[in-house]
Amino acid sequence: MNKNKFEAFFDGAYLLFDLVAAIIFFMHGHQSIIFTMYGCLALLLGGGDAFHLIPRMKRALSGEDEKTEHALGLGLQVSSMTMTLFYVLLYYIWKQLFGISVPFIYPFIIWLTAIIRIVLCLMPQNNWYHYEGNPRWGIYRNIPFIFTGITMYILFLFSGNAYGYHMQFMSIAIAISFICYLPVVLYAKKHPAVGMLMMPKTLAYVAMLSLGLSLITKIH
Repeated sequence: MNKNKFEAFFDGAYLLFDLVAAIIFFMHGHQSIIFTMYGCLALLLGGGDAFHLIPRMKRALSGEDEKTEHALGLGLQVSSMTMTLFYVLLYYIWKQLFGISVPFIYPFIIWLTAIIRIVLCLMPQNNWYHYEGNPRWGIYRNIPFIFTGITMYILFLFSGNAYGYHMQFMSIAIAISFICYLPVVLYAKKHPAVGMLMMPKTLAYVAMLSLGLSLITKIH
């Protein structure tokens, strides 16, 4: 299997996992609203990423043209916004799961940084629909996203292994996702090989959903 076919297979398997995970979560929605929320989280993750990954799969299998370039740009824009909303919803899952009272500053940071990032993603200066994009705006729109991720990292680290849920591993998955994602934002255009870091970043999100699936046997 060559590199392009492997990339298409990997992306397809990831989207299928998201869909199957969402179905499983919704099937267990009667156990707890947490699973319904997790089902929405899985659909948000997979649905948003599909806008970007399906054109990537098409490019990997049949080459690139102007329509593919435009679709990839639109997909990146959509997935950037849905990924932001992913962490907003993840915050409410954390809140529902642990019932821990935290200072108002935590949800304030999450909402503020999410709104700022979405607004920045909508700006035409991003030059989404051209391959070169706008590296400077790539940095601008990801600065608030970093603060969103740090806030969620702290919250899951703080709740730790409460109730024996082992959700402290969520903080590790969040950290890995950002550690792999940021070099891609900064260097992938000049050094395409850096883009390979998107695979462990994707696996980090698979781990986040898998941690949710592990709750099915623990919450009744």
